Amino acid sequence: MDKEKLRQVALGIRKAALVIKNCKLVNVFSGTVDSGDIAIEDEIICGVGSYQGIKEIDMCFSYVAPGFIDGHVHIESSMLTPSQFAKIVIPFGTTTVIADPHEIANVCGFSGIRFLLESARTVPLEVMIMIPSCVPATKFETSGESLNAEEIGALKNEESIIGLGEMMNYPGVISGDFETYKKINVMEDRLIDGHAPSVSGKELNAYVLAGIKTDHESSTREELEEKVKAGMYVHLREGSATRNVATLVQGITKDNLSRLMFCTDDKHPADILREGHISYNINLAIKAGIAPVDAIKMATINIANCYNLKRLGAIAPGYQADLVVFDKLDDIRPKTVFKRGRLVFDHNATLFESRKLNDKSVLNTVCFHPEKLDFRLRVKSNPVHVIGLVKNNVTTHDLIENVPIENGFYVNDPDRDILKLAVVERHHYTGNIGKGLVKGYGLKNGAVAMTIAHDSHNLVIISDNDQDMEIAARKIKEIQGGIVLVANHEVYDYLQLEVAGIVTEHDFHLVEEKLARMETKARKMGVHEDIDDPFLTLAFLSLPVIPSLKVTDLGLFDVDRFEIIPLEAGGEGK
Repeated sequence: MDKEKLRQVALGIRKAALVIKNCKLVNVFSGTVDSGDIAIEDEIICGVGSYQGIKEIDMCFSYVAPGFIDGHVHIESSMLTPSQFAKIVIPFGTTTVIADPHEIANVCGFSGIRFLLESARTVPLEVMIMIPSCVPATKFETSGESLNAEEIGALKNEESIIGLGEMMNYPGVISGDFETYKKINVMEDRLIDGHAPSVSGKELNAYVLAGIKTDHESSTREELEEKVKAGMYVHLREGSATRNVATLVQGITKDNLSRLMFCTDDKHPADILREGHISYNINLAIKAGIAPVDAIKMATINIANCYNLKRLGAIAPGYQADLVVFDKLDDIRPKTVFKRGRLVFDHNATLFESRKLNDKSVLNTVCFHPEKLDFRLRVKSNPVHVIGLVKNNVTTHDLIENVPIENGFYVNDPDRDILKLAVVERHHYTGNIGKGLVKGYGLKNGAVAMTIAHDSHNLVIISDNDQDMEIAARKIKEIQGGIVLVANHEVYDYLQLEVAGIVTEHDFHLVEEKLARMETKARKMGVHEDIDDPFLTLAFLSLPVIPSLKVTDLGLFDVDRFEIIPLEAGGEGK
């Protein structure tokens, strides 16, 4: 960087390479909207005021805000590579994401993380990486790879690595688990992301004391307020399956605003294209009565300050020229986007290309024997534990139900909307199959199978009959990962996700069209309309760090007790 040249541009002695003229500038420091030009040189904003440039673009007094930042996202949950993900989020003003690649790391380890970084380098979206802290998420499941404290320490100084990803093993933190603290200690000089659903009181104190600074799992105003008081930054999350912004904005005050941020966490392409990305979070907050500039702060400078991104999040001298242009301050619809001073989106046109990597290290990852699968569910006695779904959330209830039993096995009971759930280990040919029951999904005469199953990404299948489960498993193995629908004993539709079984390098248009079509078909198969996303909801039924009841390849898991439990509620046998 030629600081002397930048100084001369700032003083107006030298023309800037680019000047964005006649802007209504959103100032995240003063909370005001000012008029002026933006002088840009070598990707940096040199000054705001009245400037002349070698190249000038007249904004005709449109609003200009700093580029939006997603404070916590798993890119893999879009089922797209970063290069394709960039094509759907940049048009909505997102120019930077804080990514936790623990999905692909749980399947492919280092190779998966490096694949995401290399893919991101082909496009203008800036991807900052938080090293996954929980690979696997717990010891109660089988992942494809693992990352220990020594391996995390070896990664921490690589380019684009800025901290430790969400510490999902909050029971391990609270109880003082030795291996968990080794990971925390090796990253104590970096920001550590949290994951603390419903953690409160003295347990929250212990969690924060460990050095964890953020949380994106708050679902109530009271939870947000308690975590801010404990010194945490809190993300207001709006994804596909988990939507918390409308509730949490009720807890925003002028005093706690600087500790609040936006994130998506997990959001499908169709939802992004229909609603927006971080722009959607901002607009939801504005509609709920938050001042527009305050909402923009939560998508820009607050995140930059939290993650120590010194050149991001503002329109001011020395900041990176990441800019979003729009016409209405109270309803943000980006029409032009700049990244590092380069025009990357303009009036419905994306002005960059992506490319495929074809990295063999992240292919052919689905490893199980379909012919050896047994989906029968042994039941010794009633009552039994049943997973109860929660609307618009990934938490579940632990229901106690009586179910039909014949010869020691569960008999499918679709009329009561109780379905069988199986999680098949698919990384090491172990033959593990965890089984349980789910109420509230709605599926009839078919099966939904996926190799997207947070966080170890084994094969998860939900169905009202064993034959369709077997057909779905065989198709998953054939396509080496993805989503499969089976109806009336025939493959109804599928989406191949060849990269680690969770991501594809295909164009985002194809993925979005396929997902939209498959969701429509899933609804025809009976999946309830109040389940916001049939696939994300299923993907989280194997995540053993979100309360209350889940299934892993090792069995039925009680998150509150943090242990594998028998299906029978009386506690007799497994």
